[in-house]
This record gives sequence, structure tokens and C-alpha cells, in this order.
Amino acid sequence: MKPSAAAARFREQAADRVLITDGAFGTMIQGYGLQETDYRGGYDLALDQKGNNDLLVLTRADVIDAITRAYLDAGSDIVSTNTFNANLISQEDYGAVHLVRDMNLAAARIARVAADEYQARDGRPRFVAGAIGPTNKTLSLSPDVNDPGFRAVDFDTMKAVYADQAAALLDGGCDFILIETIFDTLNAKAAIMAVIEVAEARETEVPVMISMTITDMSGRNLSGHSVEAFWYTVRHARPLTIGLNCAFGADLLRPHVQVLSGIADALVMVYPNAGLPNDLGEYDEQPETTGGFIREWAEGQLVNVVGGCCGSTPGHIAAMAKAVQGHRPRPVPVLAVKTTLAGLDPMVLAA
Repeated sequence: MKPSAAAARFREQAADRVLITDGAFGTMIQGYGLQETDYRGGYDLALDQKGNNDLLVLTRADVIDAITRAYLDAGSDIVSTNTFNANLISQEDYGAVHLVRDMNLAAARIARVAADEYQARDGRPRFVAGAIGPTNKTLSLSPDVNDPGFRAVDFDTMKAVYADQAAALLDGGCDFILIETIFDTLNAKAAIMAVIEVAEARETEVPVMISMTITDMSGRNLSGHSVEAFWYTVRHARPLTIGLNCAFGADLLRPHVQVLSGIADALVMVYPNAGLPNDLGEYDEQPETTGGFIREWAEGQLVNVVGGCCGSTPGHIAAMAKAVQGHRPRPVPVLAVKTTLAGLDPMVLAA
């Protein structure tokens, strides 16, 4: 299998400094005050399209391009594609399933062109991560409280959905596949398997970035896995990065970052929300506050890549970029050989 040149460049950059990924697209899109006609564009779609942010890569590419470039201006080394819900399952809600491949291709090309232009200006490598969200289905839990064994989707279907999206993102020019906001570990396993099979078919390495989201203060995702158990469950994929996103603000996320940093023999990427939302669902945490929390992470050498999720803006990313300057990145540990197993909690057997 042909190795990924982008992954090699990424690891070289990450050995010298803490890298910066981008921030939220949804938060920035809201600021444009777009109407349903902006989302719909010229497409004849039966359902209301307002809120279908993924469709904007086709109907308002100028908006997505401007947001991408704003994050690059703020200092991002990585830009992600605006494709969180650009999959066959999520787009059923909008009656736009037939546009899924076009969405992913267009989103990848927007990010690729911008990243390449910024790299050409100063010679600093920029990378494009193809974003794959969790969909609105779960493999681990039943949506019917009266039938615990029922599942709205099966593993093979989920895997095929992910494979379809990953292939289109790669065809559009992405360097990596980012499997993010993982609330169900089994969904993530389907996504990982999909990427592995796509890579095998292409005979080319496809690096994956894996990011779990914690749903309660105990440090578990919705399917009940602790941070440690989650890592031991997905470590076989040998991800380019492992990490956490969304969930809480950086201050509340720190203990879980510290746990992951100590057990993962991969680069750690964390991109938290800009604090917790207020009663109106808006985020009040200012860039300087977020930057201060990230500075503490950098001083403790807990992370290799940082960025923002819900509520974050180019201002937050610029504050993070400033906060990590001059700090050494987290050294990837060489761990003792042990058997690591996981249910909802980890089980470690000495060698």
C-alpha cells in the first residue's frame, strides 16, 4: 500500500510545534443570517432546506470559502470540510440524498484550493481533513424504549454510508478522513472499517483522525465508553490523531485530555466548545478566555493539535495559535507492551 505523503509531512510538523486546526462552521454560518432560498439555491427539493449547512457548499460556496479562509488567516494548519451531515442517512431528512456525493466533492475542493493557496504564500504546509459526522442513527442503542433490541440501522449499512462519503472526500482532494463527534463507539468502528476498505481498494494509505465526544461529566460518550475504553477500542486503526471534541469547554475537558494524553501512543488533537452554552444556547466565552485554557494545556504538554468546536470563531482560533507559540508539543509516549481490552471500561493485562 502506498504510504501517505501528507501524513508524513503532518508528523514532521507536529514534532516541532503544536498544530492548529480550525473552528466551528455552524457558528459562523449562523452569523450570515441566511434564508431558506440561500440554502436551496436552484435545486428543486421538496423539503425545507434551512439549516442544511452541508448543502451550502453547492448553493453558497462563497460563504463556505470565506469561512475556510478566515480560519486560515487565524493560523489554522488544518482546515476541515463542511460535510458533517453530508451522508446518505442525514440527508434523508432534507430529501437531498442524491446530492451527497456532489456535496462532499465540492466541500473538499473548496478546502483544498484555499489550503494550497495559503501554503503557496508562505511555504507552511496546510492540510485538509474530510469531516465525517456520526449521523443521526446509533448502532449501540435502540430508539424504541419498548424494544431494546431494535436498531434503526445495521453495521453493514452504516459502513457503506461512511465508505461512500469517505471516497467522495478523497476524490475531492482531502489529505485525511476525520471521524468526529463520536457519541457511539460502534458507529466509529463502522467508519473506521469503511476507511480501511476504501484504502485497500485504492492501494493507498488513508490516514484517519478519530475524535470522541463526551456527553456527561463522568467522561463517557453516549454509548457508555470511558475515554480509556474508547482508545483501547479504536487503537487498532493506528490513527494519525486521537482526541476529543465538542462536549464541554476547555476548562472542564482538561482532566479527560490529561487521561488520554497519558495512554495514547498517537498524536492527540482536542477541539472543545467555546465554553458551555447559555440559556439561549449561545456561547459567551471570549477568545482570550479560551486561549488561556489552551495555554495551560500547552504548558503541560498535553496536546499536539488544538482547535475549536461549537461556539468557536476565527478569533478563538487566533487566540489559541498565539497561546501555543513557543511551547513544545506533547511527546508521543512509547508505552510498555500490555494487553488492553475494553468493555465500557478498560481492562489492562500486564505482559
